[in-house]
Amino acid sequence: MNHQIGNDLIALMNQHEAVIEVMRRNGGYATLGQLYREALQVPGVKWGTKTPFSSINRIVQNKRYFFRIRPGLWALLDAKDKLATDIAAKPKPESDHTYYQGLLIELGNLRKLKTFVPMQDRNRRFLGRPLGEMVTVGDIFPFTYPEIVKRASTVDVIWFDERNLPAEFIEVENTTDINGALLKFTNFDAFHAQFRIVAPSVRHSEFKSKLSQLVFKGIRDRTRFSTYDLVSSLHGKANELVALEENWS
Repeated sequence: MNHQIGNDLIALMNQHEAVIEVMRRNGGYATLGQLYREALQVPGVKWGTKTPFSSINRIVQNKRYFFRIRPGLWALLDAKDKLATDIAAKPKPESDHTYYQGLLIELGNLRKLKTFVPMQDRNRRFLGRPLGEMVTVGDIFPFTYPEIVKRASTVDVIWFDERNLPAEFIEVENTTDINGALLKFTNFDAFHAQFRIVAPSVRHSEFKSKLSQLVFKGIRDRTRFSTYDLVSSLHGKANELVALEENWS
């Protein structure tokens, strides 16, 4: 066997084992973002590539060893029967909602923003961890009149800037009425903030139709739609950047 080919095969095997190790110590599963950050830190592994994140993506798609639970979340096939019930169960609307809240919290934290979720959601679990342990804001900042702050405290995820002012209001709309979320956003149109609906891609046309209504003219230019897959991808990319910076230092 060519010496270089042999070395490449050994490296690939080590990379595969690094991904498995990260998943095993995390209970048999991991987000891509977690793999990007932790697999590169496994001792004794030679990545030997300029595109380690592409390698990780390729590795987890090997159906002999891994399976996808949902966008951005992968697990070991041999751990399928041992996964926690809330991880392994077929996703339901309420678990989808919590999953994407969790990704959005982590994404906000990675962007050095302050993160908030409603009190009634704090005990919901994202990959085994309560959302309340992930956010960096306990009681919502009193950034304006009490009645508006009270309304804001029901938004699924809020990212606050360094001045403790809202930078982005985000509603996760798996099956609920998008019109209600947009109406909620109109309460905050006086603030220099973005508004975002996160939902399955099939709801994009519904979003555009609702947003075109005259009542939403004041927020139309600042309101965006993001698919579940895009949120998952952004979460992974944000972790890529952190991993690169950690290896740089």
